[in-house]
Amino acid sequence: MSSPTGVQGITEADIANYLANTPGFFERHAELLSSIQLSNPHGTRAVSLQERQMDLLREKHKGLEQKIMEMIRHGQENVAIADRLHRYTRALMLTADASDLPEVVVRELKQQFLIPQAGIRVWGAVAAHAALPGAHEQAREFAREVSADAKSFASSLTLPYCGANVGFEAAAWLEDAATVASLALIPLRHGATTDAFGLLVLGSPDATRFAADMGTEFLMRIGEIASAGLSRLIRAE
Repeated sequence: MSSPTGVQGITEADIANYLANTPGFFERHAELLSSIQLSNPHGTRAVSLQERQMDLLREKHKGLEQKIMEMIRHGQENVAIADRLHRYTRALMLTADASDLPEVVVRELKQQFLIPQAGIRVWGAVAAHAALPGAHEQAREFAREVSADAKSFASSLTLPYCGANVGFEAAAWLEDAATVASLALIPLRHGATTDAFGLLVLGSPDATRFAADMGTEFLMRIGEIASAGLSRLIRAE
């Protein structure tokens, strides 16, 4: 049987284009909306075009709800991080004795950011501070001798190092270096073009805590705040 005149050669795309460009079609033929039956992707029962549209809207609505919840969760996490960073910064600013700053930096990082192990070394004009009467053993750790290679390595870092503990000298500054699987090494300096005057090391037994592919922007902020506070040790030479 031959096709009716004008129908032969019409494709599904032609029909779709016609409907898309003729918004009044279903207004003139409203009965089609309830009579057209489509397969239900969630079952074997056929549904009307209107029901199918409602299903699509529900799925879209559910997807938007999930995105909103994810945005809220990220927002809450960012607020929590900002709060911890605020407490860390405040603790440094409230430290009256510059000689106590290295210990405060380490203690606050461990407490505020739940870092298992942390250590620090500051070289240059720190000997007088480390030798102050009453300075206990832990407070003097920051002024212990550091090799020329470690100082050169710290100065070569333009970004914090994150990755496996592969025998860095700085790992030995931690309380239990043998258990550390991943490290973050953060240079301390006054500016991006100056040599480092110290190095901050963070360690974790979790190999993924400081992974090589993680972002370093937050660690950079940690280092900048620590550098600003510890610069008091340098200026006091």
